[in-house]
Amino acid sequence: MVIANPIYDVVFKRLMENERVAKFFIGTLLEETIESVEVKPQEFTYTDELAGLAVYRLDFIATIKTATGEYKKVLIEIQKAKNQIDLMRFRNYLAEQYKKEDTVNDEKVVLPITTIYILGFKLPEIETPCIKVERKYKDLINKTMLETKSEFVESLTHDSYVVQVERITDRYQTRLDKLLSVFEQANFVDDKKIIKEFDHAADLEEVRIMTDILHHAGTNPEEKKKIETEQEAWRTVNAMFENEKKAFIKALKEKDKALSEKDQALTEKDKQIAELLKRLYENK
Repeated sequence: MVIANPIYDVVFKRLMENERVAKFFIGTLLEETIESVEVKPQEFTYTDELAGLAVYRLDFIATIKTATGEYKKVLIEIQKAKNQIDLMRFRNYLAEQYKKEDTVNDEKVVLPITTIYILGFKLPEIETPCIKVERKYKDLINKTMLETKSEFVESLTHDSYVVQVERITDRYQTRLDKLLSVFEQANFVDDKKIIKEFDHAADLEEVRIMTDILHHAGTNPEEKKKIETEQEAWRTVNAMFENEKKAFIKALKEKDKALSEKDQALTEKDKQIAELLKRLYENK
């Protein structure tokens, strides 16, 4: 079956609109049973007035209730390229979410936050496709790990999950493997890496639903056009950032060269002064 590449915002939004898929995606990564989920895409537009460019993109906020009755706020971020503006933007976005109150059953509450990052690039230090960065409570007096948790601490700190789609392999054994297989960046049937062949047997109902949604997104001309538009927009943005980075590096090199030349001139001047003082001393 051919399916659309789900790392594009417009495609991922289609997946998260399906409640069963959203529960499967979040629950599988968090290793928890999700009783209910509400996903709200948050619109963001990057605008460059000089280039006349406006790029629409989405972040995703999910309010979940686990089988144990605990409520959490899950922030999902897709970063297709390693741009500094994306990193800073999401840090600011995360700070904004920490400042916001949430509403659960018509009551204002402060929910614990969990973040999920789906990366379209490789972290050179980490080879596994999926990691969890979690917190532990340690008693520094008795040097022991604490099993109990504090609502206060949970509201001020958070666990984080990172998926590197470029490191996903064709492994297809566990529930997590089967989820990640949909995001595997392989078997593309086009040069733009928008459409790919999904070769695995969809033996989980949730995976079958995901591939059906992605099949429609990849074969419907209107849906495919939206993906191409998003891809081209971000290709332009990435090119702009690359040019800015090159210009910055060039300016640094020129500054270093100027400083080096200045240091050489000062060194030469010091030699001349030292030589002059030597002569004055010898002529006494």
